[in-house]
Order: sequence, then C-alpha cells, then structure tokens
Amino acid sequence: DLGPDRDIYLTRVNWARDGRMLYVQRQNREQTRLDMLAVDPQTGKSRVLFTEEAAKGSWVNLTDNYRFLKDGSLVWWSERDGYGHLYHFRNGKWQQLTSGKWMVTKLVSVDETKGRVLFLGNRDDVLAPQLYAIDLAKPGTPKQLTEADWANAASGSRDGSTVLVTRSSTTQPSQTYIADENGKRLAWVEENKLDATHPYGPYLASHRPTTFGTIKAADGSDLHWMMITPPLRPGKRYPVFFEHYGGPHVQTVTRGWKGALAQAIVDKGYIYFEIDNRGSANRGVAFESQIHQAMGTVEVQDQRAGAEYLKTLDFVDPAKIATYGWSYGGYMTLKMLEADPGLYAAGISGAPVTKWELYDTHYTERYMGDPRKVADAYRKADTLDDAGKIADPLLLIHGMSDDNVVFENSTTLIAKMQGEATPFEMMLYPGQTHAVRGPHISVHLWNSIFGFLERHEVKPEE
Repeated sequence: DLGPDRDIYLTRVNWARDGRMLYVQRQNREQTRLDMLAVDPQTGKSRVLFTEEAAKGSWVNLTDNYRFLKDGSLVWWSERDGYGHLYHFRNGKWQQLTSGKWMVTKLVSVDETKGRVLFLGNRDDVLAPQLYAIDLAKPGTPKQLTEADWANAASGSRDGSTVLVTRSSTTQPSQTYIADENGKRLAWVEENKLDATHPYGPYLASHRPTTFGTIKAADGSDLHWMMITPPLRPGKRYPVFFEHYGGPHVQTVTRGWKGALAQAIVDKGYIYFEIDNRGSANRGVAFESQIHQAMGTVEVQDQRAGAEYLKTLDFVDPAKIATYGWSYGGYMTLKMLEADPGLYAAGISGAPVTKWELYDTHYTERYMGDPRKVADAYRKADTLDDAGKIADPLLLIHGMSDDNVVFENSTTLIAKMQGEATPFEMMLYPGQTHAVRGPHISVHLWNSIFGFLERHEVKPEE
C-alpha cells in the first residue's frame, strides 16, 4: 500500500536483515517529502516509519548512504540540519552521529560488533574527501584514517575490517590499495607508479602544478577555483581555457588528479581554469538550493565572477577567455554568452540542455518544479528566448544519438538561431551518444574545438 496519491516516485526498496519487513522509500512528485515505509511483505500493508522534509525553497536529495542493522535500527544520511550528516534511528528515536558545516559524502561500512562506522567526508578540506571513523554509541570527533591533500574514495567490507581506498592528487593519478580498519595500507592493488614506464611518463617533464584559491560570490559564499598555467614569461599574457560544469551533484574543483587533457591544453599555451559555483555539490543545502526554480542564474553570476577575477591577473589576456562546458556545462555556456555578450572571447557548448522540458522529469522537477505550475520559471531557465543575444563566437557540439540530453535540444536551438539570423558554428557526431569519444572521434572532437578557437584568434601568441 503506497497510499492514495499515485503521482509519486518509488525510489528505494530494501529487505530487513531478518527478511520479515520491506522498507520502501516513497517520494512525492515535488521531491520535497520522502517517507520511509515499513511494509509487511505478506499483506502489503504499510506504515510510515519516518519522514524527511525539504528546507523551504529546496528539495530532498536521494541517497544510498544508509544501512539497516541486525537489531532493526538504521544508520541514515540526511541534510535536515543543512548539511549531509549521519544519524542513528533506533526505537523511533534519532541520534545525530556527525555534525558541522561539512558533508558526509559516503557511508562506507558499519561494524555492528564493534559499534564502529566508516564514512567519507570533507570535514577538514572541502577539496579533499577523507575516510573517517566514529563510534556508533558515542560518536564524538571523527578520526581521520587517510592522508591529507589526497582526494580519497573508498568502499569496505560489510564490517569495515577491510577497506579499498582509491586516492589521487594533482601530481599522482589514481592509486588503489587495501587497508585495515584503521586505514593502514596493507597492500597495493594498483600503485600506478608515475615513472618513465607509465603511459603519462613521456609528458612528466611538462607537467604543470595546480594552484587553488577562492573568490566571493554575491552572497558572501566562498567559490573555490583551480588553475594550471604554462611557464609564465614576464610581460607575456596568455589565453584562458575556462571549463565549467555548474550543475547540481557535481564538484569539479578538488585536489585530485585532473587528468592528461587539462595538461595537454596547458601544453598548447592556454591557462586552464575552473570554478565551482553556487548550486554545485558538497557545500550544504543553502549553497546548493540557490538554483531552486532558477537554473541559469546564480551559476552564471559566479562563473562571471571567475572571468572577472581572471581579467585582473597581469598574465591573463583579458580578450582571450574561451569558455567550454559539456551537458549542464554546455547549457551554462549558452546562458553565459547570453547574459554577458563580450565578456568571453568564444564559447563551446557540448551536448547542452536548451529547454528543460526536454530533459529527464525526475532530475528537472527536483530543481525547477512542475512546469505546469511554474511555466515562467522554465521559460527564464531555458536558452531559447535569449538565443538572439549571443554575439560572441559559438561552437555547438552534439552526438546525434544522445540518449541523455536528446538531440532535439540542439535542433530546437539551431532552428531558433537560424530563424533569427544569429551566426554560430556546429559539429555533429552521427551515432555518438552523450559521451562523444573514441580513439579517433576524440581526436576529431578536440581538433575541432581548437580549430574553432584558432579561427577566432583565441590562441596563444607565437
């Protein structure tokens, strides 16, 4: 019995450890309420065990960070205090296990015998998730089990006695090792040693360091940025490849390995730059919720702040800042060019959402609401009304078999811009889905991007 309202989401189903009960998570269409139902598997009858309610002007984020324990209690992740933290639900009562202005990002394991919980979180550095341990009965201050300045991921055995840790840094691609319950490394699974024999070995000599910093958003929030520069010569100014994503549930600026692509871009003579705007992940409810029924607003403002910061730097060529994004980032490119003509030298928009009514209902309505009720919010968030304002060079890219951001998003924009005689360039990839890639396709894609920038003089000086 899921209740009289049929316009709901059935989001998670779990057996009790003893098999006598089903636990069913039911979410309203608005995604502002989540009920945990205890269901009798013999009769189908249900009762509400507890309810999560969204903060005003926000939504309830779904999670896989929960464990039903042998004694019938539950370790549960919630943002009820404004940040993602762990709670113990037992006999109808709640005990908060972690707290503070930081986020638990993953529940790794629960040792029920020793009463010990392992989890990932950004308590000590929002850019470098760490593995922590707490006592289930008397949690206290979490104990850090991994090394600072590394971005860590982890999974564990059910009791947490053995942990698989994957870590990386700005100078070391991902390494994976087996650790004991206290985080001590027992053995490498893959050390991935970065030496001359490594696939990245030929490029080590030109590997450039990553720098980090913050600027302030309009509301006073800290916006974290990262930058990689070529070797800087006195008096010389450099173009910027300004990459962004900007959407919810993603954090791009971390102390982890950025990959060879960013370094290859820097090798070409560009400064590589990213900034995480309001609405992005792992910063708490208030930070994330500012996109509520307002996609394409604060994200654009914060990326603008990043561009304006870049223009204050004496080694940046202020007339050569190119902005690039894919998926939500592609949407952001369009909104950024529409909002601030002349601020960016050029924009590359890959697989963009152009009209939110064309995207996944569960995702879109979580942030934007029901389009039948807030049609004006959708119109403002879409890219079509202001497409004619795009005055800077634009390259539109899309895989024609995209099953995520469907190709109709781009054809709708193409028709609008052609109908208004707004110039743009495009590169379409037949048979490619949302990730346009392959041994030769990727080469073609990036040659097309840099060919576009060169044609519009957004390139390093000779």
